[in-house]
Amino acid sequence: MKINTNELQWTRPPKQYTITEDKVEMITEPHTDLWQRTYYHFRNDNAPVLQIQTNEKYFSFVVKTDFDTKVRYDQSGVVMYLDSENWLKASVEYENEKIQRLGSVVTNNGYSDWSSVDVDASIKSVWFRLSRREDDFCIENSTDGKDFKQMRICHMFNAKETIRFGIYACSAENSSFKATFTNMEITECKWLAHDGQQPDKE
Repeated sequence: MKINTNELQWTRPPKQYTITEDKVEMITEPHTDLWQRTYYHFRNDNAPVLQIQTNEKYFSFVVKTDFDTKVRYDQSGVVMYLDSENWLKASVEYENEKIQRLGSVVTNNGYSDWSSVDVDASIKSVWFRLSRREDDFCIENSTDGKDFKQMRICHMFNAKETIRFGIYACSAENSSFKATFTNMEITECKWLAHDGQQPDKE
């Protein structure tokens, strides 16, 4: 099901953005980011987030993001932002002229963690897929929108019933860039039930 962009709602809208039936563009503002405490001992909670709300327990959300990043920590991707201390995101984050970080951050109860892999800095387009199975989530990425590779499986302690999910972009340092989001859709859950060891009895 194609997402109705009229149903998307901002948390901290950027000053410059455009929303059409098929595309969202936003211009990031300097010193915007999402991070909580871990390692850096600071808290950043000012990135623009554009989301839709659902209480559906099993689904997948797909989006293509194109980004003209040039400065360290410029990033754009998929997000599930519940509140300032509970959220997850996956993005491509610019590092330098050679590499970027393709990674994900999971923040539970006010503490963030970050896992990433280095990818070539020439990459300027990535597909992300966020899947939900109750209060567990899977994040995947793709270069063509067809073959998705797993990045992260995580549990969100505060994703009980209704959640919000969507897209974000930000520039943690003194920079700005244009992020473009297209091909947004919700499908049946592509993250299939585990077919190996059965769950423990409660």
